[in-house]
Parts: sequence; structure tokens; C-alpha cells
Amino acid sequence: MQKEYPAPNNFVEEAVVQDLQSGKHDAIITRFPPEPNGYLHIGHAKAILADFGIAAKYGGRTNLRFDDTNPSKEETEYVENIMEDIRWLGCDWGEHLYFASGYFERLYGYAQELIRKGLAYVDELTPEQVREYRGTLTEPGKNSPWRDRPIEESLEIFEQMRAGKFNEGERTLRAKIDMSSPNMNMRDPVMYRILKMEHHRTGNEWCIYPMYDYQHPLSDAMEGVTHSMCSAEYEDHRPLYDWFLNALEWKNPPHQYEFARLDLTGTVMSKRYLRKLVEEGLVSGWDDPRMPTLCGMRRRGYTPEAIRSFIGMVGLSKSNSTVEMGMLEHCVREALKTSVSRRMAVLDPIELVIENYPEDRFEMLTVDNNTENPEMGSRQVRFGRTVYIEREDFAVVPPPKYKRLSPGKEVRLMGAYIVTCTSYEADESGRVTRVFCQYDRDSLSGTGGRKVKGVLHFVEKTSAVPAEVRLYDRLILDGEGDYTERFNENALVRMENAVAEASLAEQAPGTGFQFIRQGYFCLDPDSTGDRLVFNRTVGLRDTWAKINR
Repeated sequence: MQKEYPAPNNFVEEAVVQDLQSGKHDAIITRFPPEPNGYLHIGHAKAILADFGIAAKYGGRTNLRFDDTNPSKEETEYVENIMEDIRWLGCDWGEHLYFASGYFERLYGYAQELIRKGLAYVDELTPEQVREYRGTLTEPGKNSPWRDRPIEESLEIFEQMRAGKFNEGERTLRAKIDMSSPNMNMRDPVMYRILKMEHHRTGNEWCIYPMYDYQHPLSDAMEGVTHSMCSAEYEDHRPLYDWFLNALEWKNPPHQYEFARLDLTGTVMSKRYLRKLVEEGLVSGWDDPRMPTLCGMRRRGYTPEAIRSFIGMVGLSKSNSTVEMGMLEHCVREALKTSVSRRMAVLDPIELVIENYPEDRFEMLTVDNNTENPEMGSRQVRFGRTVYIEREDFAVVPPPKYKRLSPGKEVRLMGAYIVTCTSYEADESGRVTRVFCQYDRDSLSGTGGRKVKGVLHFVEKTSAVPAEVRLYDRLILDGEGDYTERFNENALVRMENAVAEASLAEQAPGTGFQFIRQGYFCLDPDSTGDRLVFNRTVGLRDTWAKINR
């Protein structure tokens, strides 16, 4: 009787089910193979969740392998951060952590085997000459003068390359395939190049390093990977992937599957450009909350649940498309609205003085932490004679349909009393500096039959905690040209005179909140005991959800 498997949701899962049912593979093994030359971004999350998710769905496992074959750009810092990001997303590779550098000796041996088979040779063309000989998309390449070098001579020179007897660029090892192939990747690709620099794991043990297209399929095969998933730009590399495995007569080799990469509006998904933003000081670092890196999103207050939900909505397909940032922000709101506490903070404060409230009196008012999630309970909020309200919540001359505070008008302070504006003070420029009002002592639990439409959040003055609030916008503006030329200088706005309710001083960095009437925020590690720093995760308005109803 044929075993039943979960119904597939995409073309890769269909292949997995077919391979399991046919007996081609007894178990599914996938791998996530990052290069440790930068930090992971939201695009990598799609690959991570595909690799780990499909394997888990069908009872298999996922290897984490660092493709660390380019010591010029790789650092241990990146390795550690990548592992942290993967764990943060909720994925675990268990004991199956590997490094391509751990296979250097075996890869070298396989290269020697290909030379002995007459399928690889040592070349002496310069990098410029290699490009010249390669041809174009419309013109075939031409053979290197060293393509038919004797096998024993190539073996000897390859050993000399390993021993460090040549300078960088003087020799390469190339696969002998077809210089007239319409697929440029098959025109005798370079397998090894000389790089005389220290590797973050192997030190100076090696001075020749395998190219990605050579080591990647062999690393997959050595680990027993069955389904090797990658983004669509590697589709033209698949014949080369298969060629190396076939040339070495690998039994039941892995198969490569390509899916569309994730493109998101308002940002950039390229480690090269993200590195440029960091190196040129346009952002504060890889974890800048404006960045699409996973560590940047984590610092901004995005949750792994939100990202997993977003990736699930995007799905896995072969067709390229650009996803609206609003879709991701919708998933963030949905994840946060019932999971974080609501607090009061005033971003641009002015004083509201309640003239008939005793100066020496304070009271603690009970307010709900989250009205959509009663299990989160309630907390005490301090109330007194002087409170801060948002500057935009008071208008000397109110516009039509204005429901906030203005002279002679009344509003309710959230969870507290109804107040009526009696007067205000302004400086020489006309900027309001203080507002005065009277409160209704009997309005704490009712309105006395009055219809009060405006409700304002507030922070009591004597207990208020100084805060800086950082508001974020799209990193990249729409248009053409280099991403750095479209960098949004206004992607970060600092509200440096904000105040927050006292309970926020007790929270740990990384904790998320909804600031009532403002949006969702996260306490930043830059916070100190005297001054809190909050990053706006996302605003309250969800235009994407309204558009897609």
C-alpha cells in the first residue's frame, strides 16, 4: 500500500511527493547554503522557510552549509549572525552544520579525478583573455591554447598551484566542456582560482579555492541532499550542476529546483548594494531598522511569525513578481495586534494643565493592556494636574469636523476624565506652549449624558519618561538608476522630545508595543536608564488590507 503524504502546495513539493512515492529517495534532505559575506535579508527568508519548511512537512531534514569559498569577503561575524537569524525564524538544523571549507580536501581530490578523466585542465590565460576567449551570446567561444595540455602535466601544475608556486591570476583549473555551447556557463568554466589570502576557518592552509559552480553540487551530493532549491537566476547553471555530478558518476544525485526570488517595493534585495549602504555610512549598520536585513527587521520590531506569514502568502512559484511592502506590513500588524501591550506615549508634547485638579493630588487609573486580548490584563496609569498631549491634538482654530481639543471644546482623556479647554498660552511666534482646561470630577465612569466624540491619549508630567522616537519610511525611492542614487534621505525622522508613560521604563530592549493612536513600536538597544529610544515598527493604517478585500 502506497504511503500517504501531505498534499503539495507548489511545484517543488509535487516533485518531493513523486520522488518519495516512486522510491527514488527514502527521505528528503534539503539545505540552506548562505555565503558568509553579509547579513541575511528578507529575500533569504523565503529560501530558508522553503528549505526547512518543505523538509519538515515531508519528514526530512535540512542542512545548514556555509559556502565559504571566497576568503576576500567572508567573516566569522557573518557566520554567527546568519545562524542567529535562522534560529530567530524558528528553524533548526540540529547536528547538520557544515562548511564548504570542510570539504576542501575532498573537492581537491575530485578535481584531480576530473583531470585524470580528461575533463579538466590547467589554463594559463589571464582573466582578461578568458573573457575574450569566452565569446558572446551570439558568437561561440574559442578553445584555450592549453585546453589539450597532457593530463599528467595538468595534474603536476595543479599540485604546484596548491603549493603556492604561482601568483594570483597566473593559473586556473577549468572544466573541459564545450566552448561553443549556447549556455555561457558551459564554456569551460573555471573550477579553481588562486587567492593568497587568509580564510576565516582554514587560515593560510589553502591558496587555491573552488568556484561556487564547482563546489556547490558536490557539497550537496556529499551531504546526501536530495532536493537543492535556489533562486531563478541559477536556472542557467543547472546544466553545469548536473554535468559535474554526471562526470564524477554520482549515484542518485541531487536535483536542482529554481523558484522566483522575492522582490519587495521600496527597498533593495542585494547584499552588494546593502554592503555599499553600510560601507558608505548611509545607514548605521547591517541592523539599521531601515534595512531589509533580518537583523534590521528584528531591531525594528518585526516578529518571526509575521515574516513566516508573509512568506506563506507570497508562496513558491517560478514566475518573478514584485510584492508590495504593504503586504508585509499587513502581516506585521496582524501578528502584533493581539500579542503586544498597548501603552501611551506622546511624540510631540505640549502641556495640558487641569486648573481645577489639586496640585498635590495624584491617582492611579486602571486601563486595559490590550482590548483585543483580555488575557493580557490591565495596568495602572498615573494621573495628575498636568499631563502631556500631542501638539496636533490641540487647534486654536479647528478645521471642519475636528474632534480633538480647541477653546471651549471638550474631550475625554483616555481612561480618565472629560476636560474642557478654557485657554492657552503661546510664544512670540504664535506657537502654543501650554493649554488650560477644567475637568468634570464625575466623568471618570460616565459622560453624564453628553456625547463626547474626541478621546486623547496622554502622559502624566511628573512620571513621564523622556524618549526619542524614530519614524521610518521606505529606504529606496521609486525611479531608475543606481539604488544609492535613489536613497531616501527622509527614511528616518527622529522625534527627540517625546515622552512615555512610566511603565515603559521597566521593559527590555526588543519588546514591542502599540502606542495608542500612533502605531506599533519596539524598544531599541540604544535606550538608556535616562532616555528610552523607540523604533516605529509599522503604522496603524493598513491600506493593503483595504485594497485586497
